[in-house]
Amino acid sequence: MAESYLDTKGRIFDIQRFSIHDGKGIRTIVFLKGCVLRCKWCCNPESQEYKIQTMIVQGKPKIIGEDVTVRDVLEIVEKDRPYYRRSNGGLTLSGGESLCQPDFCEALLRGAKERGLRTALESMACADYKVIERILPYLDEYLMDIKHTNPEKHKRFTGRSNELMMENAKKVAASGLTELIIRVPVIPTFNATEEEIEGIARFAASLPGVKKLHLLPYHRLGQDKYEGLGRDYELKDILPPTSETMNKLLAAAKAASGLDCQIGG
Repeated sequence: MAESYLDTKGRIFDIQRFSIHDGKGIRTIVFLKGCVLRCKWCCNPESQEYKIQTMIVQGKPKIIGEDVTVRDVLEIVEKDRPYYRRSNGGLTLSGGESLCQPDFCEALLRGAKERGLRTALESMACADYKVIERILPYLDEYLMDIKHTNPEKHKRFTGRSNELMMENAKKVAASGLTELIIRVPVIPTFNATEEEIEGIARFAASLPGVKKLHLLPYHRLGQDKYEGLGRDYELKDILPPTSETMNKLLAAAKAASGLDCQIGG
């Protein structure tokens, strides 16, 4: 890409400033449209379709999705440079699955790095590894979701099997090009047992260079969005895990892996 990469266009649905999640320090999170998975618990269902949508929010229609250039996004991101410098923060790409827009994803990360900003990607790694290879030189932190070790159960709850993601996790770790942090959405009825979390933790510990594992407790914050999109929320009868349950799973993960494990990310 020449300098014109700043004019690369992509489709986003939100930019969240002053976040303290999804990467070190204070972050600006850019949410990209499009995802290949259909996780039953997804808190951003408006991210799943690449197309621009209308969602009812607080009784009023809201357009979800906007086409922007890399230049447009970086102008917003750079507004908070002093906060990044003081906190070791920066830009995080999320979604959806950012890798569904590989050219835009690569160009955004490249633009941030060329401006001296730290970068992070929150991703399921559900893409051809050739796509991931393109973005690794511009990435400081890869926050990779590993949801389950069982392919059939993974497919039943997300729409796809997990072999590609787990293979990509091995390749990213072996590359040594970025800090790889494994994150686990803890979902009752799906993976919220000690045995299942131990399995994921052991897999994470087998990845060279991986030191951290984050357990992210299920919540219902996105449930109203399904109604706003005219969709059914399949897990409406599922309650978030209790603090006691999360602490038991945390202890199980630590014992099984020896990694630096924490609740939340």
